[in-house]
Parts: sequence; C-alpha cells; structure tokens
Amino acid sequence: MPPKVATLSLVLRVAIILVALLHPITSLANKPLRMMSSSPSTKSKKVAVIGATGRLGRQAVLQLASRNVPVKCLVRRYPIDPSAYPSIDKGASSDQVVAYLSSLPGVEFVKGDVTDASSIASLVDGCDAVLALHGARAAGFKSLVPALNPEDDPTHAKQINYVGVRHVIDAAKKSGTCRRIVRVTGKGENPWSVISILINMLGSMAKAWNYEGEQLLRQCGDIDYTIVRPGVMGKDDIPKGKVLALVDDGRDLPVSAVTYEQIASLCVDCLDYPNAARSTLTAMNVEPGRGEETYRPLLEKVKADSRTFPESLLDEHKKAARTGAAILFGVAAVFTQIVWVVGKKIVLTIVSLGH
Repeated sequence: MPPKVATLSLVLRVAIILVALLHPITSLANKPLRMMSSSPSTKSKKVAVIGATGRLGRQAVLQLASRNVPVKCLVRRYPIDPSAYPSIDKGASSDQVVAYLSSLPGVEFVKGDVTDASSIASLVDGCDAVLALHGARAAGFKSLVPALNPEDDPTHAKQINYVGVRHVIDAAKKSGTCRRIVRVTGKGENPWSVISILINMLGSMAKAWNYEGEQLLRQCGDIDYTIVRPGVMGKDDIPKGKVLALVDDGRDLPVSAVTYEQIASLCVDCLDYPNAARSTLTAMNVEPGRGEETYRPLLEKVKADSRTFPESLLDEHKKAARTGAAILFGVAAVFTQIVWVVGKKIVLTIVSLGH
C-alpha cells in the first residue's frame, strides 16, 4: 500500500485522539501549576511574553519572576475585573490568571493582541527577548469549510501563527534592544502524518502556518531565534527526574508527553545560551534515567541550524488536508447511507410485526 494511502487510512481511527489534543479535557482535576526547581538567574534584562495567560505562558512568567527578570505580558483584557479571584489553576479564567501574575514582582501588562502590530511594538519596546508562546485555537469542523473560516479572520491560524510572528519580528527590529525570539511550535515537517492532517483539517491549517511562521524567523538575519518543537503538552502525571531529551537542527525524537513547566523552563533557560541562537530544538521526554533532570546540560551542546529547511510546505499541507477531508466526507456519506438502510429495515420489520 502506498505510504500516503496507508497514512490517510488511519485518519478516522485517530480522530478521537485529535479532539482530545485540540480541546481541554475537563474531567481532569484542576491542579495548580508548579515551578521547576531553582536554576541560575537568567541574564536577560527584560522579557516580553505573548500567550501569558495560557498554561505554558503563565508558567514561563512564573519562572522569569522567580529569577528576578522583569516581564511584560501581552493580554487581551486590561485592566481586569477587580473582583477576579487570583488563580493559575488549569481552569482559571484569563482575568484570574492576570490577577495572580500581577502580584508577582516586576510583572507588567500591555493590552493588545498578536494580530495587532501596534500593540506588539509596545510590548517588545525595551525588552531584549520575546517568548512567543501563543497559538491558534481549534476551529472545529467549520475549518473544513473555507467560507466559514476565512484566512483573514483574526482567529484564523494564518493570522496568529504566521502574521503574528511577522509582527513580532518587525517589533523586535524596531525596538533596537530585542536580540532573541523564542517561538514554540510543533513537529510539522511531514504534512502527510496523521496528526498533521487532522490538526490542519480541524485547526484552520495550524500545523501548516506554524511551519511558515518558523520560516519567517529563519529568513530574518537581523534577529536571532530559538524555535522549540515540544511533545504533547497537557498531562501532569508523567515521570519526573532524568527524563528530558533535546536535539537540535530540527531533528526528530519519538513523540512523548511533556509538561508545561518543562517546556517553559526550556524557553527561559535557552536565553542564557548564545549557542542556542538560530536553532530549532525538539524537546521530548524519555525513560527515567536516560535523560537529564534540567535542560542546561543539554543546551550546552546545542548548535545553530545547519541543514536546509524546506522553503515552504504550505501547498503540501493543504493538499494533504484536502485529501483527508475528502476521505472523511466519503466515509461519513457511506456511514449515513448504511444507517438509513438499516434503520429503514428495522422500521419495516416493526411495522410488519404489528399487523
């Protein structure tokens, strides 16, 4: 069986897995986020954080504040409702998270959105690094109908994962102080992987636009970047200790679960390593005892990207997503027909037994 056909045949079987990845699992207990163990002070003078109220972003702000690094956070609502109860639990609202973060020393807020260039310029002004930890939300099945999910919609993945990154780059250049952009994306160089197809289908081509945003950073010669491709974030009950693994040059590692605090630590720690500039890092977990307890010994070995990345994968991502959608609709049509035929027979049987 050809590889592409074999891959696409798995689409429906993993659809439930994708839904779990794209939407919060509300059945899990709302546990507060925890900070990683103490580490040396970060050398950055001030760091801007985009996506600060998300589960990854709030953990990054916590870790920066614990290292006495001033932080500027981009938030959509500010000032917030004064009655909001401060919280960083998993289920906390944005207002609650802002209320909590505002109590930390050296944390300030800029009202705006990553799709608004002027607010990004205000955010980055005076900072020497940016943690771009934002990402597009799942669009659901309306993503399958372009008319319901146009690319110029501010919530579309193109605007957030691509145009937003361009705004960050422009703001960094304009600032005259920003020397590094840390961007968290994901594995997206294989458009025909099952996960890529499903996320693109239901997430307004989020995988595709994430990669195009990466390329904007690689093509920018004025500002350094560190791109982080993490494993699956969201699970808290995973092994701790010497489990951290990291490779550079965008190389692959087996996909694993990772915690938000682990990836936040990597984003903050890498700012202290000049050798991590212009690098694409894949971060996964391995069996206990086979990795490291912190990212610092791994970051010491990191080198800048040396291979040539594909200039663009957008067309191939779109082709794979269209093929997956066609298969999905085809299977759905066949299933509907089967249900109709079987249902009709059952009704006729019931009616005949009643006479």
